[in-house]
Amino acid sequence: MKAIQVKGAHNLVEVEVEKAELKFPTDVLVKVKRVGICGTDMHIYHGTNPLATLPRVVGHEVAGEVVDVGREVDKLKKGDHVVIEPISYCGNCYACRKGRPNVCSNLSVFGVHEDGGLREYIVLSEKQLHLVNKSLSWDDIVLAEPYTIGAQATWRGNVEKGDSVLIQGAGPIGICILKLAKMKGATVMMTDLNEERLQFAKESGADAVVHVGREDVRTRVKEWTNREGVNIVIDAVCLPSTFELSVDVVSQAGNIVVLGFDERPASIPQLPITKKEVTITGSRLQTHQFSTIVQYLNKGKLSHNGLITHKFPLSRVQEAFDFIENYPEQVRKAVITLND
Repeated sequence: MKAIQVKGAHNLVEVEVEKAELKFPTDVLVKVKRVGICGTDMHIYHGTNPLATLPRVVGHEVAGEVVDVGREVDKLKKGDHVVIEPISYCGNCYACRKGRPNVCSNLSVFGVHEDGGLREYIVLSEKQLHLVNKSLSWDDIVLAEPYTIGAQATWRGNVEKGDSVLIQGAGPIGICILKLAKMKGATVMMTDLNEERLQFAKESGADAVVHVGREDVRTRVKEWTNREGVNIVIDAVCLPSTFELSVDVVSQAGNIVVLGFDERPASIPQLPITKKEVTITGSRLQTHQFSTIVQYLNKGKLSHNGLITHKFPLSRVQEAFDFIENYPEQVRKAVITLND
């Protein structure tokens, strides 16, 4: 079967691999239908992801159809539509014992530490697959995984009804965070350098937007919150400067959520953190968020609703990566279609 493999920086190739087959009684064979391309995939392609090992079949945002199940599988059957939960964990380390398997000391992420979804068929354990309604389009359900990132970020930030939230970055993950924050009853301001992304943020429910190339975020936040500061800042840009700004604009007793992997140090004084008793929290992947997101999808509360702007067949995957790289301002989310 065909698979797309990153062999090295900017070296993306189509390879023939053995067709995936059931090996264990809890295994499920899935025909892949959609794979979303995200920043993690692009960083692996660029050779800048510090966690990935090469060569690697990328792709962790995956939707597909069940074609076979092991003898101990009892929740799925042939023909079911599923989305994948792209993490496996030991269950024994401190993080797992604390209910945080997303940061397991032996964490393995599908498409990063192990081969992912950019292939015609995959086999995963039943516990990594979530059943979705067949009435939903593949384009809607392939966004389940990025929506779990939004759910995780709002959970880590303790977003509640009536809170004010600043989301830095109106890219795909920023929009997913926005939708989950609005569902929790928060008011949301979003920042970006791209006018089209800010317009889409407004269409997606943002209460206020700030073009950081033309306006001062600190001033806008003061005006928007009557000088109180925002209760929660979620940084989906993840630069040292945006982390520093987060501490400046967050309110007393506020929360800052950081999603980035930037290894460069930021200059953060202790005084505002202590004076305002700020909580600074990392957010990685997701902790038991899939069931909630699948419920929202099944009930029609979440959909792609314009978030997917480009689709490419598997045969044009290099074109897809090139387009995202060369025209990032035109792409909200690009997906690869398979087995259509």
